[in-house]
Amino acid sequence: MNRWDADQESAAETPDIAALAQLLADRTRVAICMALLDGGTWTASELAEYAAVAPSTTTEHLNLLVSGGLLAEQRQGRRRYVRLAGPDTAETLENLAGLAPYRQVPIRSLAEANHRRALHHARTCYDHIAGALGVAIADAMTERGLLARDYGLVLTGAGARWLTALGIPDTAPSVAHRAHIRTCLDWTVRRRHLSGAVGAALYRHAVDHEWIVKAHATRILTVTDAGRAALRDHLALPDEALSPSPALAAPRP
Repeated sequence: MNRWDADQESAAETPDIAALAQLLADRTRVAICMALLDGGTWTASELAEYAAVAPSTTTEHLNLLVSGGLLAEQRQGRRRYVRLAGPDTAETLENLAGLAPYRQVPIRSLAEANHRRALHHARTCYDHIAGALGVAIADAMTERGLLARDYGLVLTGAGARWLTALGIPDTAPSVAHRAHIRTCLDWTVRRRHLSGAVGAALYRHAVDHEWIVKAHATRILTVTDAGRAALRDHLALPDEALSPSPALAAPRP
């Protein structure tokens, strides 16, 4: 029997969840990450303005997020651009938001209240549709037999034919390396919306056909008249699923 040599140096890798938790233990860093869930690339100065902190403070936070693997950066001359490291990072953030407890934040104007209603209704989660609209789409696809709930969601044969009829390949080449079907726990209603390659392809189709439009410098999505007609026709979504609720969603326990 081999005996362990106490003098032998050895090491093994193990996930450091505490290090990730420490990265996200600062609300400014979380605000930066949540802003980047729009799937875009931001400059450091844009994020400083968004988070309402000094540029030097933003730089410190970005250095930590990049070195921690949550963000990727690109430099062009003196400009620094950052984005989320990838779709897995986006889905992790959205899932954490769905698990996190709610906290009360003041709403100081009608414009801010309307912004929050719109954000709760429909928004981007990196490269797919989130919010109440995203959940309604996943529910409608399941009810119509396009998705099946087995050990998680799977695309059915009817679902593959439905995508083909819309002109959406069920594995879009640009996202073929992604998991075919995945879900995110939506923080708006604490239920699942569709992500993965199919969710990304469906979002791109909706944007390309102007079913939805994305507001400038925000994650908010608005359903157009063409989108209302298409989503009623293809998924029988009710009118209440296609517009923001008059009131903010009540916090869930």
